[in-house]
Amino acid sequence: MRYIVIGAGAVGGTIGAKLFQGGHDVLLIARGAHYESLRASGMKLISPSGSETLNIPVSDGPVPTGDDDVIVLATKSQDTVAALDPWSRDLPVVLAQNGVCNEPVALRRFENVYGMCVWLPALHLEPGVVISYGTPHPGMLHVGRYPQGVDELATRVTDDLTQSGFVARAVPDVMRWKHGKLLGNLGNAAEALCEPGGFGDIRQQARTEAMDLLDAAGIAFTTQDDERRLRGHLVDLAPIDGVVRGGGSSWQSLARGAGSIEADYLNGEIVLLARELGRPAPVNEVLQREANRAAREKLPPGSMPVAKLQALIDERSAAVSR
Repeated sequence: MRYIVIGAGAVGGTIGAKLFQGGHDVLLIARGAHYESLRASGMKLISPSGSETLNIPVSDGPVPTGDDDVIVLATKSQDTVAALDPWSRDLPVVLAQNGVCNEPVALRRFENVYGMCVWLPALHLEPGVVISYGTPHPGMLHVGRYPQGVDELATRVTDDLTQSGFVARAVPDVMRWKHGKLLGNLGNAAEALCEPGGFGDIRQQARTEAMDLLDAAGIAFTTQDDERRLRGHLVDLAPIDGVVRGGGSSWQSLARGAGSIEADYLNGEIVLLARELGRPAPVNEVLQREANRAAREKLPPGSMPVAKLQALIDERSAAVSR
């Protein structure tokens, strides 16, 4: 089976690199300077165990495909449609993305769609370079058919991931895991907007607001206890000599000056649910708005004091409670 990994950044690059190291057939899909660097010099994978340059096959666009190919999509959610559109509808698609909106989008176009819940601490800021912080395993990955179920392909994918060093499980309720991960990602905007540390209260406010709405909608999600119990110390963050640990995916979007950020599909998912239920979601609404503004204006990470962000949340909360 060949893994066509679309989006060879922090998550996709780590998954593709580890599968390649495990002896699997991998094709990375990248663009711009990252593609040029991968094509010319290979991928430099930096991890707690050292640094290695991997000459993984790479393309900057669609290639001829066969019956034994599977797409692993690891782009940001705002890029999902454009990333998938050029590819054959006959291919199975595994969505290694944050949020819960990508699976139904893919299912409109592809018959065989699989969700992947990703716990994988990694960083991609420099073309051709991916930094993977996880130890003793690079990440924990739950895979299941969308909307539910486990089949032969899900099991085969998780077997390959396990053989390549990941903690991987085929699960029948992958969207429950992805909703739990969504709750954890609601603090991404605050991490990107604010200086390091000090935004924990805002992150918890966003999570509490979202859990109330998910409960009201009858949507199942995993808890922090579920996640801690399963992950334990299987995927710990380890320091790497000479490498400064940055933030998560939203922080990295601002650090790269990407011009877009995933907030519409993280905090915005909760805002959408609230509006469908006829209820407010002021915390997530402000986080969505301010993260989008920072991305649009290409502000660097940490450009907003925590006190200012909290004041904006308090102001919006007061307005919707009148």
